[in-house]
Amino acid sequence: MNFTKSLVTFSIASALLIGCKDAASKPATGNNKSTTEKKNTVVVKPETASFKIEGMTCAMGCAKTIETKLSKMDGVQKASIDFDKKQATVDFDAAVLSSENITKAVETTGDGETYKVSDMKTKGKV
Repeated sequence: MNFTKSLVTFSIASALLIGCKDAASKPATGNNKSTTEKKNTVVVKPETASFKIEGMTCAMGCAKTIETKLSKMDGVQKASIDFDKKQATVDFDAAVLSSENITKAVETTGDGETYKVSDMKTKGKV
C-alpha cells in the first residue's frame, strides 16, 4: 500500500514537472507586456501606431492572440501589447499598411465584437 502511494505521488509530481517545463523555460518579463518583432525586412515608410484596446480580459488569451495576429500582417515590423495598460504599439510600413487596417485587424479578432480600438495615434519615424 505504501509503495502504491509513493508510485502515484511520484507519477503526479513527474507529470506536473514535465507539463510545466515550457512555461518555466520561458524568460519572465516581470509584467504583462509582450512583444513580437520581425527582422530583415526593408521598410519604405516607417510609422508607429499607438492605441487603446478595450475588451481584453486576459494577457495570454486576448492580448497575445491580438499581438500574434498583428505581427503576422504584411508590413508590421513589431507589435507590442501591454495588457495592464490596455495599450498597443505597432511599428509598421505605411507604404504597405494603414492604421485603418490595423484597427480592423484588432476589432475582427475573436468574435468580431469583443475588442474595440480607441485613441489611435500614428507618427512617422525618421
